[in-house]
Parts: sequence; structure tokens; C-alpha cells
Amino acid sequence: MANEFDAFFIGVQSGLTRLRPRDDSGHDRAPPFHFSLTFIRFFRSGATDIQLSARRSLAKMVQTETYGSLITVAARPPGGSQLRPRARRNGTDLRIASPRILLTGGAGFIGSHVAEALLRHGAQLAILDNLDDFYSPAWKQANLREVGLCGDFEFFSTDLCDPAALRHAIEGFRPDVVIHLAARAGVRPSLEQPQLYERINVGGTANLLDLCRRCGVQRFLFGSSSSVYGVGHRVPFSEDQGGLRPISPYAATKLAGETLCRSFAGRAGTPVVCLRFFTVYGPRQRPDLAIHKFTALLEADQPIPIYGDGSTGRDYTWIGDIVAGILAALDYEPKPAPGAAPFEVFNLGNSHPVKLTKLIEHLERATGRRARRLQEPEQKGDVPLTWADINKARRLLGYAPSISLQDGLERFVAWFRTAEASRRLDVASPVSVPIA
Repeated sequence: MANEFDAFFIGVQSGLTRLRPRDDSGHDRAPPFHFSLTFIRFFRSGATDIQLSARRSLAKMVQTETYGSLITVAARPPGGSQLRPRARRNGTDLRIASPRILLTGGAGFIGSHVAEALLRHGAQLAILDNLDDFYSPAWKQANLREVGLCGDFEFFSTDLCDPAALRHAIEGFRPDVVIHLAARAGVRPSLEQPQLYERINVGGTANLLDLCRRCGVQRFLFGSSSSVYGVGHRVPFSEDQGGLRPISPYAATKLAGETLCRSFAGRAGTPVVCLRFFTVYGPRQRPDLAIHKFTALLEADQPIPIYGDGSTGRDYTWIGDIVAGILAALDYEPKPAPGAAPFEVFNLGNSHPVKLTKLIEHLERATGRRARRLQEPEQKGDVPLTWADINKARRLLGYAPSISLQDGLERFVAWFRTAEASRRLDVASPVSVPIA
């Protein structure tokens, strides 16, 4: 109705489904729209407050009879059962005037937090994510509903490996900036499916870069990984280290993605920044990652598997610090030498690695529970240590991680205990989720 939603349009892939806004008399107020890929656009009325029940205000589930596709449309009440008019910010918080930002992987753990920050900074945002089943798509839909609480955005349910659908999304939204976080994640699963990881992480990135060049994207950020350093390097890991030797297909695809980005920057002259993330944790963390799974096991009084002797170390980094680094990189302008590509790489970590045995002790304090340990053989694909040298990011980005591991774990446990059951790993029965 006219005083509820200005409009929302949903197109189902390759379909002709049309939803049209109507006035109070039931007459159409606008011509129909349809798209060749799954597309959601969120609008909010600026006329009057809308009375919605607490349950319905969080989300509306819309199902098209033609294709049976279930799509979530967030209604975003900022603290209650009412949607209140809110003036859109003009984007001057970010250096690019009125930035139109396309965020790939925005329904995931890191991506959803980045999306919230961008909306709070006034960006015009589109999220592109195919909601794959590496872990539950319902988790990602819930992430999108939380993002919707921060503002309006467009959503494209699009596969990076589908060039035609990807072209429709990019040509339709026309972004100034692309933040590319979408990837097939997981070190150990990549040992079993290397071709899949190559197709998505390398082929999908190549598709995206080619379209960015054709559409005149002004800036490109790439989410890479500390896993590119592999083993055998001096510590802490610094960006100027050569001869990187990744030891898993996942890590190799991330290093290949960086190489593609450098080539793109040189060919197109578009500034590119690659960000190597170090073991990110926080609310909404994926269920296959150690902190989430260990917390779930502790809360269920089940044993925690210790792979190897527990001496492996990780540079655990709070999600808020990572997001701050990404926003700083968004404003950074590479200053290449004459003839060089406008390309830069930064580590985003905490620079305080912690051994696995110490991590469990920290979690025991955060949960108030005593862990039962189960010794397991060392796992393939694991590197013995990750440790970020963040001096370059401090100097050029002003990056300054501020959350200690103990503080971050206490915040994570507080989130875990209050999150919906569907957002937490269920360890009531035996599970086969690997720990990363």
C-alpha cells in the first residue's frame, strides 16, 4: 500500500515475475519491472510511520508461485515495531563523493559487517552474493536482515562464475568502487575440491575484474588471506616478502587473485588495494572456524579436539578492527613509481599471535567453563604460525587494532549466548565441521 512501502521489485532468475506497487484503490502506480537475475531493492516510505508486529517488522518472506523461490526482504525497524523516516546521508564521510559501492560476499561474516559500516557512512550500496551452501544459506539471509537494519541496499543473488548475470548486475548498478570479498572459503576443504576453488576464486575474480575494466570502476579492493604466506618465511609476515609458498589450494587461489589484481591495475590504470586478513573472529563468525566451534563445544560440555601438539599460533583479529582497516583502505590512494601499477598490499591483523593451547585458556575464562581436550593427529594444510607485521598499514592507513583477544572473546561469547539458535553451531550431535 502507498503508506507502507514505496515499492519493492523482485525478479527471479530468467523469470518474468512482476510485483507492482499499488495505491489504496488497487490501481498500479508505476510500470512493471523485471530483471534477468535475482534482484531485490529495498525502499522505505518517508510519509508516515508504519505499524508492524515485532515479528513481521524483522522480515517479510516473499514466495513467487511461478518458481517457488524464497527471498527475504528486510523491513528494518530501528528498535521496535515502527519504521521511522530517516534522511539518507550524502556520503561525504567517504572520500569519493556519493560513492556507489558494490560489495561481493556481503552476506557472509566479514562482508555483512563491512556492509553495515558502509551504510552508516552514507554509501549507496549493492551486495552481490550467491548464498552458496558452504554453510547454511539461512545464516547468510539472517546476516542480510541485520544489514538491512542499517539502511537501504540493493541485492544481487549472482554467481561470479556466470558472466552474463554478473554483467547485468554491474551494468545495472554502475558502481564507482568494488570491494571483492566473495570467495570459496576454507583451507582444508580446498584440499578435497581444488578445481572448485580455482573456478570460483580465480575464474570468478577474473570475470569480475574484466567487467570492472569495461564499466570504468574507479577503485577496487580485494579481500586476500594470510594463508598466502605459507610456511618458511621470517616472522612477522611483511608485505614485501617475496617467494611466497602457499600450501593449500585455497591459499594458492588467493595469491592468484592478487596477481590478477596487479595485472588489472596495470592494464586499466585503476587503483587496487589487496588486504590480507589474519584469522578474523567476532559475531556472525562462520561455524567452521575455531573460535565459533570451540565456544559451541564448551557451552555444550563436549571435548575440544586439539590437532597436533597445540603449538600452532594464529594472529586472531577482531572483526571491528578488520572493518576499520577496510574503510581506511577505501580512502587510500596508491602512489606508484613512474610506470608502475597503482597497486598496494596491506596486512590487516592484530600482530599478537596466540598458541592454540592459550586460545582455549582464554575461552575458558570468557565462558567460565573448563574445557575437556581431545588429542587428534595434526591436520594437513595447517601452517604452524600466522603473524602480521602491520607497520605498513599503521603508517599508510592509520590502522590501529584496539581489541585484545580476551576482550574480543568475551564479546563473542556474549553474542553467542544471545544469538538465535539458528545462528549458532549445533554440536548436540556429532559433527564433521573442520576447524580452521
